[in-house]
Parts: sequence; structure tokens; C-alpha cells
Amino acid sequence: MVLMTMIARVSDGLPLAASVQDDQQIGRSVLEYQNQAKMLFRKLNAQSPPQMTIETGQYLFHYLIDSHVCYLILCDKSFSKRLAFSYLEDLQNEFKNQYGSRVHTVSRPYSFIEFDNYIQKAKKSIMDARARRNLTQLNTELQDVQKIMVQNIDDVLQRGLAISELDNKASNLSLLSQKYKKDARYLNIRATYAKAAAAGVIVFVFVLYFWIL
Repeated sequence: MVLMTMIARVSDGLPLAASVQDDQQIGRSVLEYQNQAKMLFRKLNAQSPPQMTIETGQYLFHYLIDSHVCYLILCDKSFSKRLAFSYLEDLQNEFKNQYGSRVHTVSRPYSFIEFDNYIQKAKKSIMDARARRNLTQLNTELQDVQKIMVQNIDDVLQRGLAISELDNKASNLSLLSQKYKKDARYLNIRATYAKAAAAGVIVFVFVLYFWIL
């Protein structure tokens, strides 16, 4: 279940729109998660990963950044990751169409709070049984969500670790992995050539020996 949806401007973390599920499941702690979301918005920048999943207690934050706007949701850990990012992409497309040209002109929080009407429709659609049956079709339109980085909210907020640094570390690990694969392939080729050369020398000596005799 999607419990909270928030949209904010990346440059300064200004909230642009929001919708909170009226559910006893999160109750009074909803303010805590809203504050976490606002703190997260303030840590985002142009170098932040375009998509990320962040663990916070028994829930997950999923976010998507596009055109300097961050779309973020809070949901249960059991909620499908693919459906979560499909929902975020739906919001991103509609919000961009309606308000894309005005995002950088507003200065007060929640200037586009009326977007909650569309958020409610999108949420109902994604939770509809037919949407679940069409999950296979959705999968073909989404990138591989398994590659989306997962972090803990404490690492991102309390330890002050910039999200862009997390992205850099992931990139560095990927580059190192590729380098090791290339080195291993090169060493395997050299070993093969060495074995072939040794076999050639043995055959040459053997032939030369019997030729002389």
C-alpha cells in the first residue's frame, strides 16, 4: 500500500504537492515520516541517483527524479517495487505535463496541492486488481528495478552521507568490477598462449631429435 506521496523541487527541497493516506497503520508517526521525507529532499542535488529505495523502519521510501523534481512515496515493504516505480512514473508524466513550466517560478510550499486529485486517481489505478493482472505488461515498459540502489534512512540522514556520494561509490565498484573482469580475461589469454608455445617447443624438439637420428 502507498501510504504517503510527496513531490518536491530538487534545487531547494521545496515541497510542491503531497498526499497522505488516512490509515491507522501509520497513525501519529506520519509526521515523523513526513519530516524524514523533507530532510531527504534537502539532501538531494543534481548529482543524486535518479532512482533510489531507502529503508525506514517497517516501510520503504521509493523516489524518482526527473527534470529537477523529486517524486517520493512511502509504502509497505511487501508492496511491489515494480508497481511502486510504475506509480512514480505515472505521477512524473502527469505532473510534468501540468506544471513542468511553472516548477521554477513558485516560492511557497505546496503550490500545486490540487495535484492531490490526480494522485488519488493514480493510486486507485495502481491498486486496482486489473493493474495487478497487467503487471507483465508493465514490466516490459520499466527498466530493471533490481538495479535500483537500496539504502537505510539512518545512513542517508543521520550520518550525513550525501546521496551523490553513494552513487559515486556504486559507480566506482562497478568500474572496479569491470577492470577485474578485463584483467582476468587478459591473464587467461596469456596463459593459453603460454601453454600453446610450450607445446610447440616440445613438438619442435621431438621432431628435431628424430630428424637428426
